[in-house]
Amino acid sequence: MSLTIPSIDPVPSTDVPPRSYEVRTHGCQMNVHDSERLAGLLEEAGMVPRADPGGDGEADVVVFNTCAVRENADNKLYGNLGRLAHVKEQHPGMQIAVGGCLAQKDRETILRKAPWVDVVFGTHNVGSLPTLLERARHNNEAQLEILESLDVFPSTLPTKRDSVYSGWVSISVGCNNTCTFCIVPSLRGKERDRRPGDILAEVQALVDDGAIEVTLLGQNVNSYGVEFGDRLAFGKLLRACGQIPGLERVRFTSPHPAAFTDDVIDAMADTPNVMPQLHMPLQSGSDKVLKDMRRSYRSKKFLGILDRVRERMPEAAITTDIIVGFPGETEEDFQATLDVVEKSRFSSAFTFQYSKRPGTPAADLPDQLPKEVVQERYERLTALQDRICAEENARQVGRQVEVMVTAGSGRKAEQTHRLSGRARDQRLVHFSVPEGAEQPRPGDLVTVEVTEAAAFHLVADPATVGDYHLRRSRAGDAWDRSQADSCGVGSGSTAGGTGVSLGMPSLPPRA
Repeated sequence: MSLTIPSIDPVPSTDVPPRSYEVRTHGCQMNVHDSERLAGLLEEAGMVPRADPGGDGEADVVVFNTCAVRENADNKLYGNLGRLAHVKEQHPGMQIAVGGCLAQKDRETILRKAPWVDVVFGTHNVGSLPTLLERARHNNEAQLEILESLDVFPSTLPTKRDSVYSGWVSISVGCNNTCTFCIVPSLRGKERDRRPGDILAEVQALVDDGAIEVTLLGQNVNSYGVEFGDRLAFGKLLRACGQIPGLERVRFTSPHPAAFTDDVIDAMADTPNVMPQLHMPLQSGSDKVLKDMRRSYRSKKFLGILDRVRERMPEAAITTDIIVGFPGETEEDFQATLDVVEKSRFSSAFTFQYSKRPGTPAADLPDQLPKEVVQERYERLTALQDRICAEENARQVGRQVEVMVTAGSGRKAEQTHRLSGRARDQRLVHFSVPEGAEQPRPGDLVTVEVTEAAAFHLVADPATVGDYHLRRSRAGDAWDRSQADSCGVGSGSTAGGTGVSLGMPSLPPRA
């Protein structure tokens, strides 16, 4: 459905302080990217970020940018909305908005289950949020706007980026695949590709602002160009990024194995600022299950891609996604997945128990597996991958790695006094600064030797100042400027920021 709402320009008031906002993001990198746009729109409308996210009290405007891929996404949203119902009663003028994939899917259901919500908007009309909030406040009634096709490409909207040293750049939205387990195509629509010039202009603008790393983002980045008929467009785009002065790290996520071609491997290997890191979703190692999933590749092709990537880039770290317990998966099918995982030597894997999603073909398949069977297989898979992670990380001990420092530190940073960052291959590195050495800023780069390895991170503790090499960067300068602008802590300190780890989402912490 599409309910067209006439635009009402918010009228700023000089008599009251600006309203505060908070955007709470769930789900994939595309949602993180959209949330940066939502924050930019709200600030353009005169709002300011909530001063103490996670503290007591609530913002005047709370926006949920939702995910619909997993079943618990529904429960999480309605649980959060339920907790805010009483808060809103005590907070005059507070507004709650729900957007993203779950809003696109549930639509009127959200307002029926949580009538205290003020605005529901979909994935295709992110830019409508300020107008819908103002309309809801003006009319004192909830507003629902769900469009069936893209209104404005999100990358053209105002942006409040979470990081000054790294940035997401969307190259496409939507998906033309028909995977039976996935609800995303019906919520994000068919693939729409941006023009190469627009993408490169946004990358250049990020670099001009101080960023030294970008992550190219799309539901299937390597099918980029399908809309304008150039099947080699993605490889060309990677090479073009290599021509941008000051851009030191280029990443992308996520490609589809069926569309992954050798020209992309060549572009990765030939372009120095394209990082030796690849996220390649496997989903299953069983050819039968892949067929049932409508994944148009088989395990032999998948392993062949990994072989060719490692032939050109021996140092490449490869990560993946795997679903356990797809309908009809037999023990033999599951064993095939374990075999492919053993051969693939993933540096990390994002493993999921199959979640039945209404509206997907897989939800109606026979032979839905019992929960206890899925759980037992999931535990076997994670045990195998944890062992491989530890073994692959152990191979890094003694190697020199260049780490881009991030604003966030590890959970034990107060005890270890280590800082954190990402190596070129996207591995997480916790490192210490030798006594007497200069402290890095987020965005600076340090070169250190890996001294210890765990399953999900590396440790580098230089023994002397001579074992620690700091390169202050334009990105570090940009971080200093951002801290000065926000009255934060700059000039070499890493305090005061939370940061966003770009590239792949972080693995959940494990004991």
